[in-house]
Amino acid sequence: MSEYRVRVEPSIRSIPAATWDACAYAAPSANASAGAPKRLSGTDVREKSESKSQTLESALEAAESNSPVDPANPFISHAFLSSLEESGAATARTGWAGQHLLVEDAAGRVLAAMPCYLKNHSRGEYVFDHGWAEAFERAGGEYYPKLQVSVPFTPVTGRRLLVRPGPEMEAAREALIAGALQLCGRHGASSVHLTFVTGDEWRYLAGLGLLARNDVQFHWLNQGYASFDDFLAALSSRKRKLIKRERREALEGGVEFVRLTGAGLTEAAWDAFFSFYMDTGSRKWGRPYLNRAFFSIVSAKMADRIVLIMARRAGRYVAGALNFLGAGTIYGRYWGATEHRPFLHFEVCYYQAIECAIEQRLARVEAGAQGPHKLARGYLPVTTYSAHYIENAGLRRAVAEYLSHERAHVAAESEELAAVGPFRKDVAS
Repeated sequence: MSEYRVRVEPSIRSIPAATWDACAYAAPSANASAGAPKRLSGTDVREKSESKSQTLESALEAAESNSPVDPANPFISHAFLSSLEESGAATARTGWAGQHLLVEDAAGRVLAAMPCYLKNHSRGEYVFDHGWAEAFERAGGEYYPKLQVSVPFTPVTGRRLLVRPGPEMEAAREALIAGALQLCGRHGASSVHLTFVTGDEWRYLAGLGLLARNDVQFHWLNQGYASFDDFLAALSSRKRKLIKRERREALEGGVEFVRLTGAGLTEAAWDAFFSFYMDTGSRKWGRPYLNRAFFSIVSAKMADRIVLIMARRAGRYVAGALNFLGAGTIYGRYWGATEHRPFLHFEVCYYQAIECAIEQRLARVEAGAQGPHKLARGYLPVTTYSAHYIENAGLRRAVAEYLSHERAHVAAESEELAAVGPFRKDVAS
């Protein structure tokens, strides 16, 4: 690939925002799932390491060729990624050492970018490989460091191969993948993990021989509802009664809800929200990933793309949920409370977000990782995707076998969940 140069930047702040965002927000190619690159190495991804089993072929066919790719996904923006770095939340000190890849042509023009981190742990990723690490280390191997191509602490599907459109697009994408594999060897890393990639990227990477993995999240889809009551009317009677009861009880004691965005995102509001975040984060993770500085920094850079939903009682904030806006999606990220009242979580995180989406005519609500309990509240199962390159042949074979069984389980689980969905049988979801 002598006509291209792959450059590694340890700090995203050294990359001009306009340069990064020109790659991040370029329109994906119409043939984004075209054939595999011809010049890769990693011994051509270790001889296309995972053979195309029938299970994998079925999964690849099922991957949505037109899966939603938010053209304004906030998390791949320079503003969001630099906020994580500038605040100290995602840095080498916290185990997220930046190794961001840029592909340049002979004239020095940046054609592609990739958010990449060298990691010495597996925290904050939401695609769990702890078992792989433990098994490899029991066998005498060293799983860390590894390379993680992702948005830290953010289980949201989005483009990871940030390639600008044009005649050089396919070659630039090849150079990105080749660069990641070369970087893996340079650092003596055990593996490269591309997580929460789009369906098109997943098929492309699996075609190269990377190990294909998927999981399930729950998203709310707007079927053109005119109001929250219109949405409720589409649910089965039992689910409709459940949600009405939960919303009624969440409001008891004089609780009211406000949405803050833009200039309404004051430091006082962030102080209150941070106390909520720390309470929840300390109980769930032991040590929350984000610090107070992050919220001020990201607010300064992205205030118009943030919706902070806050619950207030007797003039005092008691709970809140942080949301980001894309082109047609509201993304629920963090929540917390200092008063733990029945169903307040569901109201702040799910129902208020649905109301916001209906009012703003947004297509979907993404409420984060995991949570089958969301199904009863109008959220439907959606497949998420990741791809993995593992250098060691023995570990690669073991993980490939494991993923074959896991994909079958995820597919069966998704079918079962969809079959017991919350909607009336006479309503197409």
